[in-house]
Amino acid sequence: MNLVFTEASLELVPREILRHPSVRRNAKRRGKPPAETLLNRSLHHFAMKGLPGAEKRGRPDILQICLLLALGSPLNRLQGLRVFAHTLGGLSLFFDPSARLPRDCNRFNSLMEQLLALGAVPPKGPPIVEARKQALGELLREADATHVVLLSSRGRPSSLEEVAQELLGGEGATVLIGAYAQGAPSEEVVGVADEVYSIYPEVLEAWTVTARMVYEYEKAWLALHVED
Repeated sequence: MNLVFTEASLELVPREILRHPSVRRNAKRRGKPPAETLLNRSLHHFAMKGLPGAEKRGRPDILQICLLLALGSPLNRLQGLRVFAHTLGGLSLFFDPSARLPRDCNRFNSLMEQLLALGAVPPKGPPIVEARKQALGELLREADATHVVLLSSRGRPSSLEEVAQELLGGEGATVLIGAYAQGAPSEEVVGVADEVYSIYPEVLEAWTVTARMVYEYEKAWLALHVED
């Protein structure tokens, strides 16, 4: 299964707020130029108030938790999962299945700053994650995604078991999960999906959806392979 975290809240501090005191203070404390630091709601809340689409921005922790859950799953260790992300700024992130990402949020943020600045981590040798500027549709084509399911509270009600069984039925099974704090999925995301499903009557955190979807698909995938 391809797992794509869409509209991931991951970006460097934008030009509009580089001179804000909270941005400059954090950058000075870390000994880095403000433009090379990650936008973070917990540090830049007041600076972000005027940014367009601010409700979806500045939450790298969401992507971190989702990645740790997905990459640490038995499904990934059994080579039944490929993990990608597509950011709000239009970057595709390709993760090596063997990547061991930092558990500490500060170390994770530093790694992502390096990734966004250099395009790959590490910059020399086989990368554990690469970043490329491309549209979501291009990422899906590169991932050979032929059946794309978006999980959203605005979709048609369905159970995770039903979604997992549907994904097992064909090649190129792909699940999209929004990796941002709040708001509706963009037209770009909805436009690439073949189906949009809601797995719960209320809004769930992205990491909860990730954990449950990976587990349900893992159970169905293992049952199929055991039978074979």
